[in-house]
Amino acid sequence: MKKNQDSIFDLSPKEEAVLTSVFHRERYGLEIIEAVKEASGGKIKLGFGSLYPTLHKLEEKGYLEARWGDETLEERGGARRRYYRITGLGQKVLAEKQQFLNDLAGWEPAWGGV
Repeated sequence: MKKNQDSIFDLSPKEEAVLTSVFHRERYGLEIIEAVKEASGGKIKLGFGSLYPTLHKLEEKGYLEARWGDETLEERGGARRRYYRITGLGQKVLAEKQQFLNDLAGWEPAWGGV
């Protein structure tokens, strides 16, 4: 697993949404898609074709960890589920990104503004 600069500017909006969706609990792919869709009121729709490359990229950066589920065939409805959870590094980068956005929203110029 390679680690990048751990930069808040290294997160795309899609990556930020995926990380936020697994902040409090691990989820599998379809759950992530549904969580993002419902939380955005249907305005953001992730597809499997964009979700899985995003998940793999976040794993490579060290922001997510994944594990295979241990449900029985009957419990999972056929496909084996892979669960994703945010790492400490992912939490750190996400918190720094949110802090930056809050700081930016409240920024006032030192010279009195325009």
